[in-house]
Amino acid sequence: MITPLDIENKKFSKQMMNGYSVEEVDEFLDELTLDYEKSYKENSELRNKIEELESSLAHYRTIEGTLQSTLVMAQNTAEEVKNVAKEQAKQIIKEAEGNAKKSVEDLGQEILMKKKELEDTKKQFDVYKAKMEALLISQLELLKDINKEEDM
Repeated sequence: MITPLDIENKKFSKQMMNGYSVEEVDEFLDELTLDYEKSYKENSELRNKIEELESSLAHYRTIEGTLQSTLVMAQNTAEEVKNVAKEQAKQIIKEAEGNAKKSVEDLGQEILMKKKELEDTKKQFDVYKAKMEALLISQLELLKDINKEEDM
């Protein structure tokens, strides 16, 4: 690529006849040098800017990749937590059902024991009642005997 300095230092061979005016050529080259220098600097600045932007773009793409990985990891973790929670809930329900079943069985056993106690108590009451009845009958008979003896 031609630099502005190349344009400025360019010298043309001079012809004696029908040649270009040296002053006009020099003036034109000076104008061309200024314009080209301006374009050259602008081009150089734009290239630098492109490099900076490409670097920034690469940096942001790296961040984007990291964020995507983090998001996927967070989603996976959320799924795992959800699955663990479901399993724990199932386990808690299973334990609660087992405890409830055991409590029902225990209460059933306790009811049976109380029924047996009630039956035993009724039997004891019946026995006691029968003994009391027998005692009263014997006492009544004794009183009858005593009354017969007194009447005699």
